[in-house]
Amino acid sequence: MSAQDTIQWADFEKVLICAGTVLRAEEFPEARKPAWKLWVDFGPHGVRKSSAQIRQLYEADQLVGRQIVGVINFPPKQVGPFVSEFLLTGFHTEDGVVITTVERRVPDGTRMA
Repeated sequence: MSAQDTIQWADFEKVLICAGTVLRAEEFPEARKPAWKLWVDFGPHGVRKSSAQIRQLYEADQLVGRQIVGVINFPPKQVGPFVSEFLLTGFHTEDGVVITTVERRVPDGTRMA
């Protein structure tokens, strides 16, 4: 990373990264790449949905009830017939995307510090 790639604290503060609990995970057969449709409770920010390409490593029943980390202030994105309302965060690996989770439960909607 070069000096020109650095951001200011104010830039980071613009990104609303919050914890939420997965309420529902459904098949998304219309997606071009294997994905789940997720509904996540972000507490005071409401329930939001997302298309998540995490099927290589996660089954639907492994996701429901799990607390994840998402960016909730991107504009909605049309993914085929589905509108994605947040970005599930994770790390790309050779085996698939590993989702970002919290070490201990926090209230849904808690913002990353």
